[in-house]
Amino acid sequence: MSEIRYKTNDNALDAMIFVNFARQFWPEECNVEYVKEAIAKTINTTAWDGKKLVGCVRVLTDGYFFGFVTEILVLPNYQNRGIGKKLMELAFETSPTSLFFGARPHAEGFYEKLGYEKSIQSYSKKKPRRQ
Repeated sequence: MSEIRYKTNDNALDAMIFVNFARQFWPEECNVEYVKEAIAKTINTTAWDGKKLVGCVRVLTDGYFFGFVTEILVLPNYQNRGIGKKLMELAFETSPTSLFFGARPHAEGFYEKLGYEKSIQSYSKKKPRRQ
């Protein structure tokens, strides 16, 4: 494995590359055009091993009141190497606002080690994804 390269404000993130990357976490099919629209609306911080996308954090923000981490993903073979930590640090530096996000129970320790504190409770109500 080569040295990991990080990109902040990765506006050039290709939707098909992201879809293929995300399929390793979310097996359902995604509409590439909708994914393209979605990643254009977020601040994307990415981690690359050569030409391979190995990690990504996306921040949705209004630029003033809030920034929400929509997801942080690191390929399983690249976890426990500090990539997630670096992505979150860069996302925080790049965001114009504080960051908020929901964490899965088993991931809480990771965020606490990075200095994040438990905050508001998260709720969700799901709709079927557009195809």
